[in-house]
Amino acid sequence: MSNSILIVDDDFSVATSLTLLLKQAGYSSQAASTPAEALQRLERENFGLVLQDMNFSRKTTGEEGLALLKAIKAKKPHTPIILMTAWGSIALAVKGVQSGAADFITKPWNNEQLLQSVKTALGLAAAKSSSTNEKALTREELEGRYDFRHLIGRDSQFLKILEVIGRVSPTDASVLITGESGTGKELIAEAIHRNSPRKDAPFVKVNLGGISTTLFESEMFGHVKGAFTDAKFDRKGRFELANVGTIFLDEIGDLDSSCQVKMLRVLQDRTYEVVGSSVSRTVDVRVVSATNRNLLEMIERGDFREDLLYRLNLIAIHLPALRERREDVPLLARHFLQNIGNVYRRNNLAISAAAMRWLQSFNWPGNVRQLKHLIERTVLMSNKDVLEIEDFSLPLQMQPEGGKDFLPAVGSMTLDEMEKAMIVKAMRQHENNITKVAEALGLSRAALYRRFEKYGIAP
Repeated sequence: MSNSILIVDDDFSVATSLTLLLKQAGYSSQAASTPAEALQRLERENFGLVLQDMNFSRKTTGEEGLALLKAIKAKKPHTPIILMTAWGSIALAVKGVQSGAADFITKPWNNEQLLQSVKTALGLAAAKSSSTNEKALTREELEGRYDFRHLIGRDSQFLKILEVIGRVSPTDASVLITGESGTGKELIAEAIHRNSPRKDAPFVKVNLGGISTTLFESEMFGHVKGAFTDAKFDRKGRFELANVGTIFLDEIGDLDSSCQVKMLRVLQDRTYEVVGSSVSRTVDVRVVSATNRNLLEMIERGDFREDLLYRLNLIAIHLPALRERREDVPLLARHFLQNIGNVYRRNNLAISAAAMRWLQSFNWPGNVRQLKHLIERTVLMSNKDVLEIEDFSLPLQMQPEGGKDFLPAVGSMTLDEMEKAMIVKAMRQHENNITKVAEALGLSRAALYRRFEKYGIAP
C-alpha cells in the first residue's frame, strides 16, 4: 500500500508547510490547490492518504470540502481522508467523519498530533487491507501472533474481536469498547495495550464514574501546591502518569457535560493545563475508553457530545453478552475453577456434565463477572470436589447480578432435577430442619421423606 500523501489546500503556505513536515517524517507528498486538481491526481496516481482542507474559496460553510470528501470516497472508498478545519468548525468536521473521513485536525495544528494522526490512519488502512485478503484466523493462530492471555473463548464472534484487537493494537488509534456490564471491557483494553508498541509504558485505568465534577480537573490533569485549600503538595494527573503509554477511560458515558468539553480539548490538542498553573503541557497517550451505555441515544438526548464520540471511537469494539456466546461458558467455567482451586489449594475440583449444561442455560445478566463470582462462591460454600447443580443453587441466589428470575432455560433441566435442587437448597437454608423444609416446599414430612429416597438425599 502506498504511503504517498495528497495535500489539498488552496493556501500555498499551508501546503508548503505540510509538505516539509511530512518529508521530515519520511512521507512523500504532492499538493493540489483545488478539488478538481485533487480528483485528477487521484485518477492518475495511487495515494495512501488524503489530507484536505474544508474550504477552497471565500465561502466558509465547508460545503466544498464535504463535496470533495464524498467525491473522493466514491472514487477511492478505501483511501483514508483526514480533514483540516478551524477549532470553531468542529461540528463541520463531525459531519465529515459521518461522511467517511478517518479523522480531523484543527488549525493551527500541532505537528506531533498531525503526524500521529497520519501514522494512525495509514496503519489502520494497512490493517484493513490485510484483513480483507486473509481468511479468519483460528484461536491457535491468534495466540501465535498476539498476547491474548486472560481472554478466554472460541466463539466465532469473540475470535473476530480478537482479530480486530490484534490488527489495531500496533496503531495509535483511539478505541471505544462497548458492551454490557461484566463482559470484560477492561481485559480488552489491557490486551490492546499489551499488544501495542507502548506495552512497556504505563497503562493507567481511570473510572470516570467515580470522579466528581469538582475534582475532575485535579484528578485528570493534576494540580500544583496551593492551587486550592487542600492542595498541600504538587500532584500528577492521570494523563501525565499515562504519558507515552495508554490511558483507559472507563465509564466514559458517565462524564458530566462540563467535563466532556475539557476531555475533548486534551484529546483533540493533546495539551492540558495543571490546576493552578497557566502553562500548557503536552501529552502523548493512546486513548482507550469503555461504556455500557448507548452513547448515540445520549447524543440524541443532548447528554453526550457528538464531537467527543468521534474523537473516542476511531475504532469501535462491541463485546457480546455471555448469553450470546454460550459455547464459551464451559471454557470460562473451567478456567475460573482452576484458578480458584489453585488459590484455595483444591486442585481436584470439577463440574459435572449436568451442572455444566445447567450453567450454559442461564442468561447471565451479570455476564462473565457473574459466572466468575458464582464459581468462587460455590467453591467456598461446598466441600465437594465434583460440583453438582444443587451446589450452585444457593450461591446463585446470593448474587446481586442474578436478578429475580433464577429459572434456567426451558429444556435445560428436567422437573426432577429442578425439584432435587430446590430440596437441597431448602435443606441448607433451614439447616436440615425437616419440619421447616417441608413447610417451605409445601409438602408433608412423609412426602418430603419420599423425595429424599427418590433422589438419594441423606437428610
